[in-house]
Amino acid sequence: MPDSRIADKIPVMPTNPDRAPNCLQCVNFRVTWDPSYPRSCVVFDIKSRNMPSLEVFAATGLHCPSFRLRPNLK
Repeated sequence: MPDSRIADKIPVMPTNPDRAPNCLQCVNFRVTWDPSYPRSCVVFDIKSRNMPSLEVFAATGLHCPSFRLRPNLK
């Protein structure tokens, strides 16, 4: 069973943000080796030329619900 104290410390995306989250700050963002589709999201299993959060918004009309801030960002 996960420790709820740890889960409480993980920042998540607000339910109704004003703008798309910055994928570069998300733990689920990856850079691919495919020059045609250099950006990727492991949660939605997508590769794109655009930021994955923009692709999620275009497909669903909602900003990314899976955004989690990377720890130790400055």
